[in-house]
Amino acid sequence: MEKLEKLKKSMSRFRSLSREMRLQMLLSYARRFPPLPAELAEARDQGLNRVEECQTPLFLWLGLDEGKVTIHADAPPEAPTVRGFMAFLMEHLQGATPEEVLALPRDVLEQMGLSEVLGVMRTNGLSHVLIRIRRDVERLQRPA
Repeated sequence: MEKLEKLKKSMSRFRSLSREMRLQMLLSYARRFPPLPAELAEARDQGLNRVEECQTPLFLWLGLDEGKVTIHADAPPEAPTVRGFMAFLMEHLQGATPEEVLALPRDVLEQMGLSEVLGVMRTNGLSHVLIRIRRDVERLQRPA
């Protein structure tokens, strides 16, 4: 549960910042948003794997590689808060075990203090990202 502990510490650090600094930190993560692998670009262009509940066109792929979770996502550059939140999740969950991902607190946005600085629509959309991540990891764990 090493990844989960590191994630919880990062969430706590986020929460300890002022509202303005939380937004700045989110924008810092947005600048580190990893590019979508070329092999997924065509699927994105066809509208596959979109998180429909998110107002921003956010596309999300989860997989397992040797028992570890892989996450790829794409969101437009003009959506820095969504990109920042996704970059934060990808940085902390990439390579986690499915059990660590499923143990992710349901109130991540609240624990990070982001529900206080983002609008209701954005918070709702990002909450659905967490639901989607859990659902996809559960699906990946089922025997074929």
